[in-house]
Amino acid sequence: MHMIKLHFMNQRLDHIFSALADPTRRQILMMLLEDDMAVTDVAEPFEMSLAAISKHLGVLCVAGLITQERRGRVKWCKLEPDATQSAWTWMQGFGQFETLDLDGLETYIETILKDN
Repeated sequence: MHMIKLHFMNQRLDHIFSALADPTRRQILMMLLEDDMAVTDVAEPFEMSLAAISKHLGVLCVAGLITQERRGRVKWCKLEPDATQSAWTWMQGFGQFETLDLDGLETYIETILKDN
C-alpha cells in the first residue's frame, strides 16, 4: 500500500514540475493569482491560438494547479492555491528552502554589534 501512495505522489510531482517548466504556463498561473478568468481572457495576452492555450490549460489541470468550470457558455479557470504544497514540501526536504529565522538573525546581529 505504501508503494502505491509513493508512486502516486511521485506522479503528481512529475505533473506539477512539468507544468511549471513552461514559461507560458507560469505566466498563466501568475494571471490567475489575481482572480478567476474566462479562457478567452487568459488567451488574450498571448500570441497563440485558443487551441494552444487550451492545451496549456489542460496541462495545468492535469497537474492540479488549476480547475476549469463552465458557467453558462463561458469556461472559467481558477487557480488551486494549495496545489503546489506537495512540491513545496518535497523541496523543503533538501533543507535549502527553509524559512528564514528573522528573530534569530536580529539577535545574532545585535550580539555582534555589542561585541564591537
